[in-house]
Amino acid sequence: MAYQLSPENQERVQQISKRYPHARSGILPALHIVMAESGWVSKDACDHVAELLSVPKIYVYEALTFYTYFPQKPVGKYHVQVCHGISCNLRGSEDTIRYLKEKHGLKEGEVTEDGLFCLDRVECLGACGNAPMMQVNDDYFEDLTEEKIDELFDGWRKAAGNGHK
Repeated sequence: MAYQLSPENQERVQQISKRYPHARSGILPALHIVMAESGWVSKDACDHVAELLSVPKIYVYEALTFYTYFPQKPVGKYHVQVCHGISCNLRGSEDTIRYLKEKHGLKEGEVTEDGLFCLDRVECLGACGNAPMMQVNDDYFEDLTEEKIDELFDGWRKAAGNGHK
């Protein structure tokens, strides 16, 4: 069966689209609703959004592929996106990525076996003054050090019930 938003969220998309002079303007809010409901955006979800908004599918795919915020595959409970823009790169983002791989067992583009984490390298996240940084789900973590990373990961693992402490 093709993907469908819940009836409540389908209604939300319809209401959102009425706020704009053109239905196409409702694409990003609709994709945010898909993300909130499923955690990622599949091809079927794009088709569904296009149908709900009565816009060509290509408009939805253009938005989906332009923004890194919308993953196109399952990403686990914590989607770890490390900025590797110039400022972060100069201030150690490659060391951060290497540390996440070596210490915390993350692999780029893959969900960990416990389903908790997925690591992606992304372009500038706009926090250049506090590099290196990463975005995890909707939260920014700046001025990263190995100690800060360990503290964050310990907290997330503990919250998920498989912590070390």
